[in-house]
Amino acid sequence: MSTTPAPTYRERLWPGALGWLFVVGFAVFGFIALRPVGMAPAAAGAAVLGAVGVGAAVWSATVVRVEGGELHVGRAHIPAALLSDVRVLDRAGVRSALGPGSDARAFACVRAWIPGAVRMTVVDPSDPTPAWLVSTRRPRALADALRSAGAGDQAAHSVQTI
Repeated sequence: MSTTPAPTYRERLWPGALGWLFVVGFAVFGFIALRPVGMAPAAAGAAVLGAVGVGAAVWSATVVRVEGGELHVGRAHIPAALLSDVRVLDRAGVRSALGPGSDARAFACVRAWIPGAVRMTVVDPSDPTPAWLVSTRRPRALADALRSAGAGDQAAHSVQTI
C-alpha cells in the first residue's frame, strides 16, 4: 500500500493534431517505400513505423504535475512555496512572455500547439531562474493547484539551511 498522496494536478502535453498526422504520414511513407517488395512487408513495415511513431510521441510528451507541494515539469521540479505571482496566460500572453524583453534565464516548457500557459515568478534569491513558463491545456486548473500547494500571489521567501 502506497502512502504517496495523489497529485493535485496532472497533465501530459500530448502532441497536437499535426504531430499525430506526422506519425500517420511516417507509417504511410514506410508502406509506400516497401510496397514494391510486397504487400505483406509493406503492411508490416507500416505497422512497425506507426508503432515507433506512437512510441516517440508518448516518450516525448512532457508530464506537468503538482504533487507533494512541488511543481514537476518533465524532470525539472521546484517547491510551490518558492513560486509567486501565478498568472494564467492565453496565446497572446504566451507570445508576449516569450517576446522581446523577456528574460532568457526563465525556465520555459512551451508547446506551440497548446495555446494556454501559466507563468510563475521564482522568489528564491539563490535561484538564478527568475520565472517558470509552462504550457498547459488547463491553465486555470494548474494555477489553482499551484496556489493550493503553497504558491502565493504575494512575494514569499525561502529559508536556506546549511
